[in-house]
Amino acid sequence: MRTLIRTLPLILLTGALVSPIAAPAAERLRMATTTSTENSGLLAELNPQFESEHGVAVDVIAVGTGKALRIARNCDADIVFVHAPGAEKLFVEAGYGVDRSPVMHNDFVVLGPPTDPAGVRRAASAAEALRRIAEAEPSFVSRGDDSGTHKKEKSLWQQAGIEPEGQWYLAAGQGMGAVLKIADDKQAYTLSDRGTYVAFQGKTELAVVSEGDPALHNPYHIIAVSPQRCPNARYDLARRYIDYVTGRRGQKIIGDYRMRGQQLFYPDVITKP
Repeated sequence: MRTLIRTLPLILLTGALVSPIAAPAAERLRMATTTSTENSGLLAELNPQFESEHGVAVDVIAVGTGKALRIARNCDADIVFVHAPGAEKLFVEAGYGVDRSPVMHNDFVVLGPPTDPAGVRRAASAAEALRRIAEAEPSFVSRGDDSGTHKKEKSLWQQAGIEPEGQWYLAAGQGMGAVLKIADDKQAYTLSDRGTYVAFQGKTELAVVSEGDPALHNPYHIIAVSPQRCPNARYDLARRYIDYVTGRRGQKIIGDYRMRGQQLFYPDVITKP
């Protein structure tokens, strides 16, 4: 017993000497963003360098743009990174967002079975492409989730003068990756951002059947959540991220990012090396 009592303080002291000192917890930036920035793999390239340089952990909430903006309105995000200009402007005008800044762009593409049963490849515009689909009534899978892609799809139907309805029109209410898989399984058409489509090449047999229309332009903006509306919002961290992603280093990462040899996004602030 004496031996045990005498050695115990030494054990405790030794343990105290070798126990690692806990590192201070990193500050956390809550980012609500569209699924395309996550599915494409871009954020996995973009965020680690910011986290390393600033000692900030970025917590990504990847949902549709509409839901991302609602999360921010509920003060559950510090920053939003989305691609629906009309909804973004309303968000800022309502006082929920500040410092809205352009970051990058790519485009949307209409996808379908390689056999293209609706003859969409012959369409001269994206609106005509959807018109051909509506006339032939093969299956079309919509995001149906108020995302930026869904908003774009609705605007294209409006341009085509069509209210899509019927058994051929399927509203999935899911993210882009899930919708691509559903469309592939059903040999259906759908609208996708190019980044997610490229990320899923090899996982589906879907082919691009309509592209290049200026109406398919897809700009992304980043917006800090207003600390006046949301006192808990970390505007200081959001501002640092905005400066990073619109600065030379962030813009270079965006411009250099490739998947399957293809450029997925094009920087909008610094366009030259």
